[in-house]
Amino acid sequence: MLNSTSLTTEARTRLEEYLLKKGLRRSSERFAILEEVYSRDDHFDAEDLYQAMHHRAFAVSRATVYNTLDVLVDCGLVRKNQFGDEDNTKSRFEKALGRQQHAHLICVNCHRVIEFCDPRLQLIKTTVGDTLQFQVESHSLVFYGECADEACVARTKAAANLQ
Repeated sequence: MLNSTSLTTEARTRLEEYLLKKGLRRSSERFAILEEVYSRDDHFDAEDLYQAMHHRAFAVSRATVYNTLDVLVDCGLVRKNQFGDEDNTKSRFEKALGRQQHAHLICVNCHRVIEFCDPRLQLIKTTVGDTLQFQVESHSLVFYGECADEACVARTKAAANLQ
């Protein structure tokens, strides 16, 4: 696995190649957004990214953040997830390069996202593909429930007492 510096360098190289191939501008804003994404280890939405860029005193528009995320998803540097948040419209993103296949646990109370890996998932993916004669390229597995965070447990108990 690559270290974070090598990962960011590889991501920059891939983005540059993609932009050249597609005839898109190689702007400093796009590369700054890429660096912010690859400095994170969480799942974030476009607004989180926009706020982080402004916190770093790098002025970019929301449109630039959204457009750059589309480019990063299209070139395989960022993965886009729909986790079924309250309004079921918010996309969450995570860096894709150098990451192993994983699944997610989503807390229905606090919306915390927890990643986990289990080698049996790869076995299931292979077995299903072989059985159904289907070449599986990727998969997404999400479990919804309540996390063990004290605030979530307390919220659930309080809601049960109101009923």
